[in-house]
Amino acid sequence: MEGPGPPGGRTELLARLARVEGVYVPGFYAVTYGADGAIAQVVPLRDDVPTKIAKRTVMDLDEWPYPKTPIVPLAESVHERMSVEIFRGCTRGCRFCQAGMITRPVRERTITGIGSMVEQGLRSTGYEEVGLLSLSSADHSEIGQLAKELADRYEGTNTSLSLPSTRVDAFNVTLANELSRNGRRSGLTFAPEGGSERIRRVINKTVSKEDLVRTVTTAYANGWQQVKLYFMCGLPTETDEDVLEIAELAVEVIKAGREASGRKDIRCTVSIGGFVPKPHTPFQWAAQASAETIDHRLRVLRQAINADRRIGRSIGLRYHDGKPGVIEGLLSRGDRRVGRVIERVWRDGGRFDGWSEHFSYDRWTTAAAEELATFGVDLDWFTTRERGEHEVLPWDHLDSGLDKEWLWEDWQEALSEEEVADCRWTPCYDCGVCPTMGTEIQIGPTGRSLLPLTVV
Repeated sequence: MEGPGPPGGRTELLARLARVEGVYVPGFYAVTYGADGAIAQVVPLRDDVPTKIAKRTVMDLDEWPYPKTPIVPLAESVHERMSVEIFRGCTRGCRFCQAGMITRPVRERTITGIGSMVEQGLRSTGYEEVGLLSLSSADHSEIGQLAKELADRYEGTNTSLSLPSTRVDAFNVTLANELSRNGRRSGLTFAPEGGSERIRRVINKTVSKEDLVRTVTTAYANGWQQVKLYFMCGLPTETDEDVLEIAELAVEVIKAGREASGRKDIRCTVSIGGFVPKPHTPFQWAAQASAETIDHRLRVLRQAINADRRIGRSIGLRYHDGKPGVIEGLLSRGDRRVGRVIERVWRDGGRFDGWSEHFSYDRWTTAAAEELATFGVDLDWFTTRERGEHEVLPWDHLDSGLDKEWLWEDWQEALSEEEVADCRWTPCYDCGVCPTMGTEIQIGPTGRSLLPLTVV
């Protein structure tokens, strides 16, 4: 027989949780709306809960109790590897990237801390690959030394190291060779994100076409046969011409790679994702491209890549059509009213919609049209509409440390195609995180090194 529960019941339990820094209890906040459909204000319903809920930030990651003995699934998983987080946060300032914005500042783990995690993780799991993970792993201040010393430690074993997608300007062949020294030489992945240099200035992921072609060509010349390039379609201010430059870039990569490697069997896979604006980023005000726009640009891109079959057969193109991205946009920037749409889709039979064979665009659009009409808004209002500077956004009462005025200024700089530097290496540009949250950037070099292990 169950006991009486906590004193004060569920409400008092939630109230106690809401008084813990960083815990948000939506039920204790009331939302009102204006005649234009936008939020008028969000106010707390109790005196003992904060007006804004602030995130909490872990400092000194070496001291954080990282799960050193992860559960190993019985079934084969997509990523059969030991994942080790080498640093947290990113200050590159890519304007589309919510993770980079909300996890500031950068906090690196030390080489010795990483080495300990790798050692314990391999011993307790039996994995043969270690993923050195972060939002931009090649930016770790001691990544070259870290890769070399880990490769030295596990020389003669089948333990391989891997990085997630690598920035073009952070890649070098020495690093790549260390990563593949003890294991397989799999494909390399780079993420230019934008097809043209103009659009890369807009998103603040600046790298020139020459740098990209030179980097990829170097990889082909050093024995890699496959390279994957990630791009987005539907970015703010984007035109058909920006997207068509993806095809030009891929063609140049294959031509230069064939010449540098002396081989015809090299491959370049172009993977395209539809851009969805995210909260707490400079693009939170942006209009999302319609499904029709995304599908049109993907169609002309495919035609451009296949224009010359002698080159096109070496280029793979992977993409999703625009419709699922529209629904992702609804969920990305929706407010409480979208909850009714989600429930309606579920009641109408929506299950596993992340899988294309189960996804029904019509089910979502019907639910949105009928459930949102009561409030005088619709699907386009949440997705393809550009927001104004002073609109109250559904997440304004959730404080990631970023100053909203700074985000707006960065949005204006994006429209002007102006770049912002990485504050790891340049003076602070006042995004607001460190003074608001009482944090600071923690980077090396530490001067530490890994001691050799006796491999059993």
